[in-house]
Amino acid sequence: MAEYDVVIGLEVHVQVKTNSKMFCSCANRYGEEPNTLVCPVCMGYPGVMPVPNKEAIDKTVVAGLMLDCEIAKYSKFDRKSYFYPDMPKNYQISQYDLPFCEHGKVKIGGNKGFSGKDLPPKEIGLTRIHLEEDVAKLTHFGTYSGVDYNRAGVPLMEIVSEPEIATADEAYAYLTSIKQIMQYAKIGNCDMEKGQMRCDVNISLKPKGSSEFGTKIEIKNLNSFRAVHKSIVYEIKRQRRGYDNGETFQQETRGWNDDRGETYLMRTKESAHDYRYFPEPDLLPVTFTDEDVEKVRVTLSEAPLAKQARFIADYNLTDYDAEVLTQNREVADYFDAGAVLVDTPKLLANWIISELLRELSEANISIDECKIVPQQLADMIKLIENKTISGKIAKKVFSEMFSSGKDAKVIVEEQGLVQVTDESAIEKFVIEAIENNAPQVEQYKSGKTEVLKYFVGQVMKLSRGKANPQLVIELLKKNLD
Repeated sequence: MAEYDVVIGLEVHVQVKTNSKMFCSCANRYGEEPNTLVCPVCMGYPGVMPVPNKEAIDKTVVAGLMLDCEIAKYSKFDRKSYFYPDMPKNYQISQYDLPFCEHGKVKIGGNKGFSGKDLPPKEIGLTRIHLEEDVAKLTHFGTYSGVDYNRAGVPLMEIVSEPEIATADEAYAYLTSIKQIMQYAKIGNCDMEKGQMRCDVNISLKPKGSSEFGTKIEIKNLNSFRAVHKSIVYEIKRQRRGYDNGETFQQETRGWNDDRGETYLMRTKESAHDYRYFPEPDLLPVTFTDEDVEKVRVTLSEAPLAKQARFIADYNLTDYDAEVLTQNREVADYFDAGAVLVDTPKLLANWIISELLRELSEANISIDECKIVPQQLADMIKLIENKTISGKIAKKVFSEMFSSGKDAKVIVEEQGLVQVTDESAIEKFVIEAIENNAPQVEQYKSGKTEVLKYFVGQVMKLSRGKANPQLVIELLKKNLD
C-alpha cells in the first residue's frame, strides 16, 4: 500500500467578548429569548449604517500579538455575498485581502495529546486573523427550522492556520492552545457548547515526500475538540482508502455525523470569487501606528506557556503540576496569589490539584465561585507547615472550609483539631498501643518491620488523629527497639 503525508489546516472561529455587537449597539449576550437582541442594523434593514466596534478591533489586535502576528498598519472590511437564512443582509461584513493580523504562530507539544501519546514540541504557522460579524443560529426541528438572529452581528474572529498540522493529535493540541490563549487574554469565553468557538478542518493527503498538495476536503462546523479529532481520524482513513482504490477527489465541503462517526457530503466547495468580495462601502479603512500597537502590547497578559515556565522556575513545581495549574487562567491566578504567602508552594499546588479541583468538579462550580479564597487556603497550608495540624486533619479542615467558607484557624479551634506535638503526651499513646498489641510486637521483633504501619494507625486512633506522625514513628521505633 502507498504511503501518504497528511496535510491539515484549521479555521477557528472565536466569538469576541464585547458589550455590544460588531456594527450596532445591540447587546452581545448569550442565552436571551430568540430574536430579542436585534435592531435594524443587524437585521439588515435598508438604509442603515454600520459602526465598527472598537473593543472588538482592539481585542483582535491583542489576539494577534499573543500569537506573534504582524499587525497590519492599514486594513479594511469587505462584503462577502451569499444567500442563506442565517444572514439577513444576504452579505456578511468580513475581511478579505487586508486582515488585521498575519504570519503568527502557535506552539504545541511537550505534553500528552488526545490519544495519550507524547507530542514533540512544534510551531504551527498562522496565515491570518481577521474580524467579521457572526451569522444567526439555525435550529432544525425535523419538519421546520427556526432562526435566532440574536447571534447575527456578534464580533467573530477567524484564526486561519497554515497547512502544517500532520495528525489529529496535533490538531487537538493546536485547538487547546488557541482556546487557552483566548481565555487568558480575556478575548472570548470559547465555550463550544454555546457556539462561542467553532472549527472547520481542511484536510488532504498527498504521496509521501511529494511537494504537490492533494485535493482539499473541508469538514464544516465542528463544535467540540473531540469531534475535530474523530473527524480527522475518519477522513484520513477514507481518503487513504480512496486513493489506494484509484479514486479521484474533488474539492468539497463535508459535515460530521457524530452518531455514525463519519463525514458526509454537503456541497462542492465554493471559491472566493463565488462570494464576490468587494470593499465595504459604508466603512472607512482602519489604520494603526507603531505607537498604537505598542500601547496594546504593554497590556498583554502573560501567555500560558510563559506562566507555566515561571511556575516551574520560581516555585519549583514539576512539569505536570505547572501544566495542570495553567490550563485555566483562573486556577493559575488562584495559585499565583497563594504561592507568595506560603513557604512550600509545591504543597499548595498539591492541595489545589488533588483536593480543590476535585471538589470543584464534584460541585460543578468554577474556582471563581469557590468559598475558599487563596489567602484562606494559604493559611491552612501554613498550619500544616508549622505542624499545628497534620495532613490527615487538614483534609477534614479543608472539607469544612469548602462547604462553609470558614477560616482554617476557626475550624481548628472550634473542633479542637490542633495537632499533638508534645513528646511525652504522644509517648503515652505509643506505650498503650504497644501494650495492647503483643502479637504485633513479636512480629516486629522477628523482623517484620512493615508492621510498624499498624502501630502508627493504632496511635493515631488513640490520639484521634492529632498526634504528629513523624514523632509517632520515632517514638515507636525507640520503644519497640
